[in-house]
Amino acid sequence: MILSELAGLALSEAPGFDADAATSAYLATLDGAARDRSDSYFEGGYWLILVNALVSLAVAWVLLQSGFARKVRDKVEAWMPWRWLAIPLFVIAWSLASALLSFPLTVYEGFFREHAFNLSTMSLTGWVVEWAMQLLVSTIMGALFLTVFYVMIRLAKAAWWLWGAGIAIVFMAFALLIAPVYIEPLFNDYTPMEEGELRDDILAIAHANGIPADDVYVFDVSRQSNRITANVSGLFGTTRIALSDTLVDQTDPDEVLAVMGHEMGHYVLNHIWEMFVYFGVLLALGLAFADGLFKWANMAFGKSWGVKDIGDIAGLPLLSACLTVFFLVTTPVYNRIVYTNEAEADIFGLNSAREPDGFATVALRLSSYRKIEPSAWEEFVFFDHPSGHSRVAMAMDWKAGQLDMGADDQTADLRIDRAEQIAAELEAANSD
Repeated sequence: MILSELAGLALSEAPGFDADAATSAYLATLDGAARDRSDSYFEGGYWLILVNALVSLAVAWVLLQSGFARKVRDKVEAWMPWRWLAIPLFVIAWSLASALLSFPLTVYEGFFREHAFNLSTMSLTGWVVEWAMQLLVSTIMGALFLTVFYVMIRLAKAAWWLWGAGIAIVFMAFALLIAPVYIEPLFNDYTPMEEGELRDDILAIAHANGIPADDVYVFDVSRQSNRITANVSGLFGTTRIALSDTLVDQTDPDEVLAVMGHEMGHYVLNHIWEMFVYFGVLLALGLAFADGLFKWANMAFGKSWGVKDIGDIAGLPLLSACLTVFFLVTTPVYNRIVYTNEAEADIFGLNSAREPDGFATVALRLSSYRKIEPSAWEEFVFFDHPSGHSRVAMAMDWKAGQLDMGADDQTADLRIDRAEQIAAELEAANSD
């Protein structure tokens, strides 16, 4: 007897709808090499958090100890008639040097590792071109932000860390405002979704929840990856509903609606504004921590580095290193903040799209690169989204509650057939 028949028998014999049995039935479809491969990919990410931090610290040390930071500062300040004009030039040099020194890890993590797990669709040339474009955009944005930031440090003096957090939040809002219009189209083509029932259903959910959008856009993630994704992005009139072509092509309509309901939840629940507050507080604490660590490190090594004080642009590598230490230590805190918002969006998506089985099978699809059943401590420390197990269980609990209330748009039937198909596709991809 196949798994779907066993699951159906178990559920039909249970009094009412057994959410735990339904959850187990869905999760049981994923087993073997595909699950092992997914676990390996995600668990490798745990180590990459540490490795990335160590590489960032090493790069900062090289730029300081070699005299690079001191020499570049001296040159750009000699060239510029006003000291503040030297800041963006230094940032450009620092950004390029840091990117080149960390490139081996970047290309491993972003290209070779992704190909090893069959997650990337890019050629090496295409990946390098996109990496260069991302570097250009981040360097320009970083030069603008850090110019204002360092001018503020010199003016605010002791309270610089508090003002710095505020300026960072303003720039984050600015980036979110311009991203849908000026940045995201640099990397993907956005085209209006074909008219049809699915588009109408997406817009119906959006309009029912007050989202000011009259169109849905599809962007070509398939040029970079086979992952599925979507978003409701933008601020102050640039709001846009967008979903990847991979989501449209690889999933069924109820799964698409489940994903879009989740993404709309972030918008309706004001998660962007919440993140501004939470990240602002976390960043203020991080900058205060960096202030103390910077002073200690500069007192110990500042003479050889040629760094005068925290307002000296040559100290940017040191300030960056101090923040790296802080955010490494507070990784679980940041993850828990994001995790909470994601869980809230999950609940919103279930209530708005009302597609619990679509939600459950999408969670199974995401297991191609997310560990589906982590231990409790793993999920708390390393996960910034609920695990597949948590999401399937949430969907089945929601479904059970709806059935108990007599909801006429829900049935006790499961999509085990689709879950088995997903498992087969993951196994096939694993064998490529």
